[in-house]
Amino acid sequence: MLPQIRDYDALYAQFRWPIPARYNIGTDVCDRWAAADPGRLAILHVRPDGGTEEISYGWLRETSNRLANALRAHGIARGDRVAILLPQTPEAAASHIAIYKLGAVALPLAILFGADALAYRLQNSGASALITNAQGLAKYAGARDAVPKLACVLSIDGPGDGADGFHETIARAADAFTPVATAPDDPALMIYTSGTTGQPKGALHGHRVLLGHLPGIEMPHDFFPQPGDRFWTPADWAWAGGLLDCLLPSLHHGVPVVAKRFEKFDAEEAFALMARTGVRNAFIPPTALRMLRSVPGPRGRHAIDLRTVGSGGESLGAETLEWGRAALGLTINEFYGQTECNLVLASCAMMGVSRPGAIGKPVPGHIVAVIRADGTPAAPGEIGQIAVKRPNPVMFLEYWGRPDATKAKFIGDWMTTGDQGVVDADGYVTFVGRDDDVITSAGYRIGPTEIEDCLIKHPAVALAAVVGKPDPVRTEIVKAFIVLKAGRAPSDALAVEIQDFVKTRLSAHEYPREVAFIDQMPMTTTGKIIRRHLREKG
Repeated sequence: MLPQIRDYDALYAQFRWPIPARYNIGTDVCDRWAAADPGRLAILHVRPDGGTEEISYGWLRETSNRLANALRAHGIARGDRVAILLPQTPEAAASHIAIYKLGAVALPLAILFGADALAYRLQNSGASALITNAQGLAKYAGARDAVPKLACVLSIDGPGDGADGFHETIARAADAFTPVATAPDDPALMIYTSGTTGQPKGALHGHRVLLGHLPGIEMPHDFFPQPGDRFWTPADWAWAGGLLDCLLPSLHHGVPVVAKRFEKFDAEEAFALMARTGVRNAFIPPTALRMLRSVPGPRGRHAIDLRTVGSGGESLGAETLEWGRAALGLTINEFYGQTECNLVLASCAMMGVSRPGAIGKPVPGHIVAVIRADGTPAAPGEIGQIAVKRPNPVMFLEYWGRPDATKAKFIGDWMTTGDQGVVDADGYVTFVGRDDDVITSAGYRIGPTEIEDCLIKHPAVALAAVVGKPDPVRTEIVKAFIVLKAGRAPSDALAVEIQDFVKTRLSAHEYPREVAFIDQMPMTTTGKIIRRHLREKG
């Protein structure tokens, strides 16, 4: 989508959105490629037994057509919500495509969800059908009483416990299907946000959401696609980061996607996978990148040949950026967005848009600013809220059934993100922290990112998170939660050493006045640290 202009200012000035009057994600990412070359490789699936299978666009077209017909036979119609509770599998991709072609709304759900989380989303969305596996079916059994009866439940592991077999069902359906003619604003996808307060909200997106993502993929992946590109992410395809930052844009561009389910992220295994499958492009969240740092000399141990690595979801930090250059031989390009409006800021080393500690600059096509509470732009260096101006093709349509919450998301035409940031005189935006993550101590406003980045430079620290702890004198003090590297034991002396390490590298008001050593960092299914849980620890 981006024109071949390698100067950022010229590219930003000249870019225009090519949004057609009719657009369907399913036909875009599948049928047009299958018509030209049905044998073209779409997905390289690494099975649990270690074997691989090549999934073609022809297979995706036939499977999605049969599934669309089967869903329609069960009464699923345009606008109905169909839940997908699957890990990275070919059936998950085919299910998305089928739902889009049917004109229904895909509801991706993380396989790690428990019964309560699953029940809430199925009930709140009014889902009509569920496509899952044996593991997901067991969770659904625990949630069934809280969910209205679904018209259709399919399991890719075969029939059982109230579910029909996915493959058995579609084998009986016709392999031809005429996709619904959808407009860009017609609902296609709903992803529940992991809000910091209250129950999660369903962010409803139109078919245009994929087109809106393309510049934000192409820029941080150095003008993706290039010949030989092959994409992988450890992020669950149920998350916007896995689905819209990897799977669907790659299929749109005809670039093969590597699919593998990780029960638990393993750094050594991740490098081995990338080497074995020839991954050239990867989206790896910052927490996973910090875990990859535990593997010494990865290019000497594994024959990796990465062209680009993009990262987002949390602040990357200068330390991890420098590690990428030294260990991977490339500049990790950071990007930024959220479920409601994703990939609107980015870096691009190829264009020289890269600055340690900063996210980057606005992606072409997006108007992004740091604003004050009244909606006016903040001055360079002034902390404010990161906001995106509407209309915008990547922006959500609404929060499902929450008109008041949808309205509250905006200040005039600015969609607020709830993220604090700073813009400098050159237009680079730096992430400071979530509204509720910013620490107020002795009159200072302190973002956790800089402190966490400093903490992981300490040779004993594997992972670090910083929160504010209420204090009667300072309002809040900085408290650090530390996961130590293997072979290092917690002690009072080590805590003091870590405190001094930060104090001498940042400033006296930013060092953690309390240090707590923990065995495991609380994280969401998307790999973000749940600081709320740490604050609750006190």
